Amino acid sequence: GGGAEPPGAPRERRRRRGRGRARTEALLHTLKRSRRVKANDRERNRMHHLNAALDELRSVLPTFPDDTKLTKIETLRFAYNYIWALSETLRLA
Repeated sequence: GGGAEPPGAPRERRRRRGRGRARTEALLHTLKRSRRVKANDRERNRMHHLNAALDELRSVLPTFPDDTKLTKIETLRFAYNYIWALSETLRLA
């Protein structure tokens, strides 16, 4: 019988260069586009949730003219100051 090698004999292997990726340019482009689409989707969802949370925060803050929508930073600053004022009211009561 012919092809058996003794244990410990060196085997011939094909080694791939880099990180083992032998992909075509087109496949790489498709992969990058897919990752970008997923990243955009995650960012869109993140902003949607952030805006929903800010809307909820705005709804519990006292506002003067109801037609004026506070900006994000105005909402956060106003909420901070409002909480501080309520805390001071409790502290001094």
